[in-house]
Amino acid sequence: MREQVARTACLSIEGLTKRFGGFYALNELHMEVAQGHIHALIGPNGAGKTTFFNLVTGVLPADAGRIVFNGQVVADTRPSKRTIKGIARTFQNIRLFPHLTAMETVMIGSHCRAFPSVWKALGKAVLQRPLGEADEERQMRENAVELLEFLGLTDKQDAKASDLPYGEQRKLELARALATQPRLLLLDEPTAGMNPRETDELDDVITRVRDRGVTIILVEHDMRLVMGVSDSVTVINFGTKIAEGPPEKIQSDPLVVEAYLGEDVQL
Repeated sequence: MREQVARTACLSIEGLTKRFGGFYALNELHMEVAQGHIHALIGPNGAGKTTFFNLVTGVLPADAGRIVFNGQVVADTRPSKRTIKGIARTFQNIRLFPHLTAMETVMIGSHCRAFPSVWKALGKAVLQRPLGEADEERQMRENAVELLEFLGLTDKQDAKASDLPYGEQRKLELARALATQPRLLLLDEPTAGMNPRETDELDDVITRVRDRGVTIILVEHDMRLVMGVSDSVTVINFGTKIAEGPPEKIQSDPLVVEAYLGEDVQL
């Protein structure tokens, strides 16, 4: 049974550990994320969720343990290399270039595929016809148009990122992440700051992204959203896994309820 799970796992976390001084942000975490699933990672504030994202994306090096992505150990800690492998993320606090248009913002996400190195980018610039548009740039633009349409931002192509409403900025950041052509997408509290209507819209968007063949790990405090879209849920507290399973099991787990005591969360 173990071998069957390993063949279908998009991401396998094996004893992942991260210390800051004497504090364990993550302590020997084991976790399997199935291909094509929406897998939620939840826990109280300070549980280690953002640290987990930073380890998987290469922002931080692990002190122990292994990250296995699509059957291969991920050893290179550079975030750019992990993006090329097919791992992308969004952030709890929106990170956009405010003076770029929506189209330019999404096209930036495609650069890791079109121009994987500085030398290749320079070579294309020299070899392309004067005043012409490189094939790569034309493809990037077409991909950006498709993603903006997918997320309902077609009429905002020429709008500056800073001029978009908050909910649309969230969608734009998601479009930029999807432009990297990820096989695994990490969403860090995507509904933070959203109103109920925007949250309901994002519920549908997350499901449609999964239906495009993208595996998703979702960190989110909105338990209604988590329990509604997730195939599996892992719960951590003080860096340690305390529960894992389908949403209906997690909702009634006494350790999970205890971990959330004092939190303004409805499980």
